[in-house]
Amino acid sequence: MIIIDNNQIILATIFATLRDGEVDEDKLRHVVLNTYRMYRNKFRKEYGELVIANDSKDYWRKDIFPQYKANRKKDQKKSKFDWPVIFEHLNKIRDEVRDVFPFRNLTVEHAEADDIIAVLVKKFHATEKIMIVSNDKDFQQLQRFENVAQYSPMKKKLLVCEDPEKFLLDHIIKGDVSDGIPNILSVDDVLVDPDKRQTPCGTRKMEQIKVDLTEWSKTPNWDRNNQLINMQCIPEWIEQHVLNEYNKPLNNDANKVLSYFIQKRLRNLMENIQEFV
Repeated sequence: MIIIDNNQIILATIFATLRDGEVDEDKLRHVVLNTYRMYRNKFRKEYGELVIANDSKDYWRKDIFPQYKANRKKDQKKSKFDWPVIFEHLNKIRDEVRDVFPFRNLTVEHAEADDIIAVLVKKFHATEKIMIVSNDKDFQQLQRFENVAQYSPMKKKLLVCEDPEKFLLDHIIKGDVSDGIPNILSVDDVLVDPDKRQTPCGTRKMEQIKVDLTEWSKTPNWDRNNQLINMQCIPEWIEQHVLNEYNKPLNNDANKVLSYFIQKRLRNLMENIQEFV
């Protein structure tokens, strides 16, 4: 299967293609559909059919760590893009794609696309090849499983992780500033409180932590980062909801796709309509 990290890929495409900050629904719809078409064509022969993984409105990680991704909205307010309008359009287009196209389009309450992708990898890696389309380095930990590859649209190449276990260990120790997760030497709110700074965790300190890993793994900060970063720690109830959504019947009515193209006046894509069914 080809799994699209939907919000991450689409938002990156918006930044790359809609440089003027003006976003209308029709232009955005074309960008979204053309993105799906491109990656489906690129990988379908080797990896099979498309699966779209979406973020839900709220995340289980925020329930256990309120600072999780807390700075994202601040960053969006500084942007030239009207993000509330963009997300309104994207949610509408996501629902249209779910109802019209023959792709599995998964949104699971309290889950992120990361959760959906990780659950599908763990479930299906032994029986089919999986291509993750995402720029997010976090997915390198999933390369511990056989038949799993990742393509970065930003770098236009495969992301190959030679040692997924080491990658995960380093990631837990260092945290993830982009997600608001401090390193294991620092307190919970250090990345949201402007008066606080992280305790430095350079190469020498990381090696010391690895030497004393048994003791460090007993600390609350280790437990915090492991729960938030390690995709083996996704709650079982989230995993079950993901698989329930995945197993729902697919829409396979090609006439729906044709009617949709006509209704939405997708003239530039009409000649490629067979690539969507």
